[in-house]
Amino acid sequence: MDYFTLARVLHVLAVVLWIGGVAMVTTVIIPAVKRMRSVEEQMETFEKIEGRFSLQAKITTLITAITGFYMLHLYGWDRLFYLRFWWIHAMILVWLIFSIVLFILEPIVLHKLFKKYAAKDAGRAFRIIHRAHWVLLILSLITVFGAVAGSHGWYIIN
Repeated sequence: MDYFTLARVLHVLAVVLWIGGVAMVTTVIIPAVKRMRSVEEQMETFEKIEGRFSLQAKITTLITAITGFYMLHLYGWDRLFYLRFWWIHAMILVWLIFSIVLFILEPIVLHKLFKKYAAKDAGRAFRIIHRAHWVLLILSLITVFGAVAGSHGWYIIN
C-alpha cells in the first residue's frame, strides 16, 4: 500500500471539509444569522450551527495535522528552509491558528466573550466575528492556492 498517496488523499479531503466549512460559515451562515430579527434567534441558531461545525473542524484539523506532518517527514523537513516552499509555512501557520482557536481559545475564552458582547450589542458582536472569519478564510484560500500550485511544481518564489 502506498501510504504517502493515502496521506495526501486524506489530507486533501480533510482540508476540503475544514476550509469548505469555514467558507460556508463565512459566506452563508453568518450573513443569514445577522438578518434574523431577534437576538435570541440569532444566538440560538449560530450556537447550534457553529457548535456542530466546531466538532467537524476539530476532527479535520487533526487529520490535516497527522497527514501533513507525515508527508513533510517523508519529503524532508529541510523544505522548511527554502522560501519557494512558503506554502508549507502558510499551511502550518493556518493550521496553528485554527488549532489554537478551536482547541484553546474558543472553549476557554471566545465562547463566553462572544455571548457577553452579543448580549450588549449583537450586531457589533456578529460584525466582529464575521470579519474574523473573513480574515481566516482569505488566509486559508491563499494557502490552498499556494499549496496546490507549489505541490504541482509551480513555484511563485524560486
